[in-house]
Amino acid sequence: MNMKLPGLLLFLLSSGYTGSAQLTINPGAVFSAGKQTLTLQNANFINNGNFNADSGTVSFKGNLPSFVSGDQQIQFFDLEIAKTNIDVNLQRNIVVKGNILFSSGLLNLNGFNIDLGTTGSLVNENETSRVIGTNGGQVQLTTTLNAPVNANPGNLGAFITSNENLGLVLISRGHQSLAVSGLGNNSILRYYDIFVSNNTNLNATLKFTYFDGELNGFSEALLAFFKTEDGANWSNEGFTSRNAAENSVTKTGINSFSRWTLSNGANSPLAVLFVSFNAKCEAGSMMLTWKTAQEQNSDHFNIERSIDGTNWSVIGTVPAAGTSVAQRNYSFADKSPLANAYYRVAEYDVDGRSQYTTLVRSSCDGRDDFSLWPNPVRDKLFLNITSANESQANINVLDSKGALVKIEKVNVLRGSNVFTVDMGLLSSGAYLILVNWNHDQMQKAVRVIKR
Repeated sequence: MNMKLPGLLLFLLSSGYTGSAQLTINPGAVFSAGKQTLTLQNANFINNGNFNADSGTVSFKGNLPSFVSGDQQIQFFDLEIAKTNIDVNLQRNIVVKGNILFSSGLLNLNGFNIDLGTTGSLVNENETSRVIGTNGGQVQLTTTLNAPVNANPGNLGAFITSNENLGLVLISRGHQSLAVSGLGNNSILRYYDIFVSNNTNLNATLKFTYFDGELNGFSEALLAFFKTEDGANWSNEGFTSRNAAENSVTKTGINSFSRWTLSNGANSPLAVLFVSFNAKCEAGSMMLTWKTAQEQNSDHFNIERSIDGTNWSVIGTVPAAGTSVAQRNYSFADKSPLANAYYRVAEYDVDGRSQYTTLVRSSCDGRDDFSLWPNPVRDKLFLNITSANESQANINVLDSKGALVKIEKVNVLRGSNVFTVDMGLLSSGAYLILVNWNHDQMQKAVRVIKR
């Protein structure tokens, strides 16, 4: 069903409603969900008008992916994810005042944010039905905590205990693997930004929970806390206890909060420094290429593929150099590629430790494409450029006054390319990212917020 509401039509739902294809609220239209359940069966939700959530539930069901988009704010009361082994994908930021109810399927942030306000909550999130977001985005909630005991605001999975009055607290949960700078590791696919009004001498305890699908190849027996105050410099905070049965790591004696994640607690550089990772179509195969600048005690590379960015399978193995101080080039051909699949490469040391490249997503349609994440950004901004031709790309960063504050030139290969722009030293505020490639035939401009 393609529902377009003209004029100032007020559409009230007084009973359950089943749609298909998409529900579009046109400019000038008012749509009220009432107090009942609006069921979207294999349908998209597009708000270009005025959506009134009231106290009803919007339920996404079916076996095909759906998206939430539109140029007007979307505020749900209750949102249900009841898909069959498929995603609901965000294409804009949303607000959820009530509950996000997980029955089946995944909710993909896709670089956008969910604001739970002060009253929202995640309900029944589990291994097979939960929030994901390898392309960025966060779920956030604002609350007040006074001498909390094992408080878990919004059911976000961060349990906080302290004898102090923390005051106003903003908790944001993301699902990207972070580069734990200077320590040679990436993180699991979960992190927390915890901002506290009274953020000194807390003597707090944090229990950090996760799902098996977020481990990102790490052993639960080696997980430890890593903390950063500025998004660039990380410290290994160790751990107090681990509980693999309940998927949690706990740390006591925390005096202040900031950004926290989990990674390999060995706290020593890994064997390989990755320089680039690229994917392109060649004669019906997906050709993956990567480069390393140095290797020490490297054993092999596993090439992994995923259709959702969460569940991965190994599709091949390539021997590593062992020890090398020169640049090394590697390649692997996926001769049975899947449409719009994700790829990553895992490097394994001789002692069994591992690290991953960033993700690339590639298809063989030959079209140029561009995306960036996360937005808002704290430190590293990732740009994904898909190009039909090899060329140089110019990446310009302009501040809110239009002044050029950063410029980078990178070489774009045919296929999918991922580049990193360091935003860590820039002041907080709005910036414009201008990118051109394919001999200036392709140009993109995206506004990002630097926190």
